[in-house]
Amino acid sequence: MNSKQIFITGANGQLGTALRAKYPDAKFADIAELDITDPKSVKDYDWSNIKTIINAAAYTNVDGAETNEGRVSAWKVNATAIGNLSQVCREKNITLVHISSDYVFDGSQDNHTEDEEFSPLSVYGASKAAGDLLVQSLPSHYILRTSWVIGEGKNFVRTMLSVAEKGIDPSVVNDQIGRLTFTDELVRAIDHLLTNQLEFGTYNVTNDGQAVSWADVTREIYKSADLGNKVTDISTEDYYKDKEGIAPRPKFSSLNLSKIKQTGFRPNDWKEDLVKYIKKERQ
Repeated sequence: MNSKQIFITGANGQLGTALRAKYPDAKFADIAELDITDPKSVKDYDWSNIKTIINAAAYTNVDGAETNEGRVSAWKVNATAIGNLSQVCREKNITLVHISSDYVFDGSQDNHTEDEEFSPLSVYGASKAAGDLLVQSLPSHYILRTSWVIGEGKNFVRTMLSVAEKGIDPSVVNDQIGRLTFTDELVRAIDHLLTNQLEFGTYNVTNDGQAVSWADVTREIYKSADLGNKVTDISTEDYYKDKEGIAPRPKFSSLNLSKIKQTGFRPNDWKEDLVKYIKKERQ
């Protein structure tokens, strides 16, 4: 895989940081050079020698997207920008690798497959579903649908460690079920698909292992970090009681990994990667 022919959008985010570590010669641009939400900016950019765009850019503030301003931003980054990238990929014969989300589903199924119909509950989920539809129109594309992403940046694991270090015993929701996805696993899956030139389409990609609640994830965090903080289970409804502007969350976020496994990819268990992640965090 010639990383000089790769362009990474969202290069400074959690996934973008991991992608740049994997592909050090890949191209990327800040917003002054390329604004993917602006069709002219995308059209005028020099795409010569680029064979693959990996889109790691996304508006991910789920609750923020429920506000008037946030709704506009979510649709600009998660849908309009994808239309712009899709257009240039079609014209230049570039493969588009796009990151999707469990939020395109309502969470009523306990094990989501790639061909499940979209049923987003939130503005964020709807904007991500729209982006997926745009990418699916391309002949050369990979959509990696994922959930509960952990990498270099603000994330759930770091938040829970910070809470513990302040001596707080947190209340954490126990009725949203899923698996963590470490950015290194996402990058490994992207590289697997590209290097082996596998069939284009949508692939669910998360870490493997038992699907559990956020409360159970938190207990595993404290166990792995050898912290004695106690976790109190609370329902999503009670956790957000009296709070305004909260987007609805899918109850079940666990994604069926059979399709990616059939290509020879073996995702790591999330508990094993969590231990490694925390060890690195606490060095």
